[in-house]
Amino acid sequence: MKVKNNLRQIALLFLVSFGCSSWIACADRADEESQTIKKEGYTLIFKCNDPAFSQDINQKLIDTFFKVYPELVKTYNSKSPEVVWFTIDPAYDGVAATSNDRVVFGARYMSSHPGDIDVVTHEVMHIVQAYGDQSGMPGWLTEGIADYVRYVFGVDNEGAGWKLPDYSENQNYRNSYRISARFLVWLEHSGYEGIVKKLDQAGRDKTYRDGEIWRKLTGKTVDELWSDYSGSPGL
Repeated sequence: MKVKNNLRQIALLFLVSFGCSSWIACADRADEESQTIKKEGYTLIFKCNDPAFSQDINQKLIDTFFKVYPELVKTYNSKSPEVVWFTIDPAYDGVAATSNDRVVFGARYMSSHPGDIDVVTHEVMHIVQAYGDQSGMPGWLTEGIADYVRYVFGVDNEGAGWKLPDYSENQNYRNSYRISARFLVWLEHSGYEGIVKKLDQAGRDKTYRDGEIWRKLTGKTVDELWSDYSGSPGL
């Protein structure tokens, strides 16, 4: 008991010297820095590393996750993780990035674009995609599908001023993101309904082959499909 008491005293002195006056205070601080939110079978572990970051934006990101992630899991990949991590990082200069089951959001970007909550929709689709190594999926299609999903499932794209671009002859399907997403929307409405789900599944199954899958699914190459789209790009 004496040894334990001595260790406790040393620990308390250490905590006080770094600004925590008790065990409870430190526990409370940890809870403030990292929230664990559970809802309908899913868990979001949310950590904000910027004390000045808007709590309102935090809540909108959390709400968007619980609105869209279960829908994407149900629609595209029922084996997606049930636990996801969000981190608001003031040291990250980009918009957002995803690795496995973790998403990091740039604090500066989100603070200056508080309405762009469907960054969540795009990023959690990357978790659902889970293509992994050796999938054969090209980057343009991976990002195009994620923006297609944002277009279809987005909570407030209009409020963020986010929309698919008009077609231009200078574009190519390899431009990725919204340009590729618009092409995918056109395909879905031009006799190839369900093609996005099939392409997405091919990425997880590691059966995507540029020279084969488009012809298998549509009877045409992707270049031939883009030519058709270029000739009549209306949605």
